[in-house]
Amino acid sequence: MFLKKIMERNERLIDASVQLHQKLKIPANSYVLDVDTIAQNVKMMADICHENGMKLYPMTKQIGRNPVVIKAIKSVGADGCVCVDMADARRVHEAGMPIGHLGHLVQVPKAETMAAAAMEPEYWTVYSLEKAKAISDAVPEGRIQKIMLRIYTDGDTYYTGHEGGFEAKDIVEAAKKINQMPGLEFAGLTTFPTQLFDDKSITIKHTHNYQTILEAKERLEKAGFSSVEINAPGTTSSHLFSEMAASGVTQVEPGHGMTGTTPIHAFCDMIEKPAMVYVSEVCHFYKGRGYCYGGGMYIDPVFPPYAVRACVGSTPEEAKKNLIVCDIPNPAAIDYYGIFEPNDKIRQGDTVVFGFRAQAFVTRAFIVPVVGISTGNPVAAGVFDSDGKITGWPNC
Repeated sequence: MFLKKIMERNERLIDASVQLHQKLKIPANSYVLDVDTIAQNVKMMADICHENGMKLYPMTKQIGRNPVVIKAIKSVGADGCVCVDMADARRVHEAGMPIGHLGHLVQVPKAETMAAAAMEPEYWTVYSLEKAKAISDAVPEGRIQKIMLRIYTDGDTYYTGHEGGFEAKDIVEAAKKINQMPGLEFAGLTTFPTQLFDDKSITIKHTHNYQTILEAKERLEKAGFSSVEINAPGTTSSHLFSEMAASGVTQVEPGHGMTGTTPIHAFCDMIEKPAMVYVSEVCHFYKGRGYCYGGGMYIDPVFPPYAVRACVGSTPEEAKKNLIVCDIPNPAAIDYYGIFEPNDKIRQGDTVVFGFRAQAFVTRAFIVPVVGISTGNPVAAGVFDSDGKITGWPNC
């Protein structure tokens, strides 16, 4: 879905991916990250956020929690990172980036509460008073942990399995109870998703959740709470920030916005440029059909089903001419191979470059951050696994 925009707006990423793969610097089954472009995207986001008095907490799970990228976005003004879970938190902390927000989509397990507290997240979200009590018990004496409450009400939207939190009607009482716990301070509210892509109008629209947290903020302010933080994640990128800030939002958490791969980026030329591709390799043929390595073909299902195309070739020029439909097998087959219909333009060993919306952390793909693409001097800055750890890949 994103391949056309990548070719139009960041052709050098495809060129570098083919060149480095053919030079054995990038293994098959790799997400390739254009570090220069990601840094440019985040700098623009940070500038707009800060002009509007908001904090920018990028998300890194979709890029495999990559430390090269984390350090790059820290250098251009990101305020910290949102950590979906403790795996995120460990990699972000190790990379020297502040943990801006922890515990939202995945609550911190009790056995890891002490470790999480030691990382000193700026904001920590809980779904229950029991979780807040566990944090209170873990926070060192003399430190105050800012707590955010996940809230909901009838009519809100959630992905299956993402539900939970405090009922919005009870939020004032819940906030008061947080403030009564040693070492804790009620700081604000969050929910997810507050925005979703509408494929009919090709726009991003606020969900009912968005109004829920804004109305709850008003209720808290009337009860005497001041400076209530509003964290509003979900399909966020720069074009929304000013409007969100004017509504009262104080924190945003772009993930695919950082790599230019939110759904709207597939259709429109947004301020952020695409900065991520998936690289594979033609490995064998069967009855005329070409097969390429899988392992990272998890395609985030935000669009209706569509044909997945790939650039295929042994040189950048050849690959950009050969846009070929690839069949992604059903998950029951396990993600071993993608399959091309018979085509005399495909050869064994050709590079295969896909452009789709990825979630690298749920795959077994490699992550390869590449620096220098913007200057025409691309260099693979290491080969990492999808949990942000450097591998023993020998050719970088």
